[in-house]
Amino acid sequence: MTATDLKTLFDAFNRHDIGGVMHFFSEDCVFNAVGGPEVYGNRFVGTGPIADAFSGVWTSMPDAEWANHSHFVDGDRGVSEWTFSGTAADGSRIEAEGCDLFTFRDGKIVRKQAFRKNRPVLQPRY
Repeated sequence: MTATDLKTLFDAFNRHDIGGVMHFFSEDCVFNAVGGPEVYGNRFVGTGPIADAFSGVWTSMPDAEWANHSHFVDGDRGVSEWTFSGTAADGSRIEAEGCDLFTFRDGKIVRKQAFRKNRPVLQPRY
């Protein structure tokens, strides 16, 4: 994996292209989402549950975007920084900086940990 691969991954996230996203994940990947009841957030294991989790974000926030993304890779580890924004059905918006920590094996992502600033939801303007 390279920083260019991570850029391509986030370009696919922004196109809401699940095939393009999942191309980078190993079958046994673990994804720890930004929120959830456990110390690690919500955990998804395997490409099916992970694809469903990503697609769920796009369904609940059709304008979801990871803007200003930048990336670096050092051996089997990588980091992506971004600004996430998205609008829910009720018009409330999220806009917050975040990052992902990646672990790679054999050119694929085997672990993705997502972190995002805990910022209040922005209320819709009427």
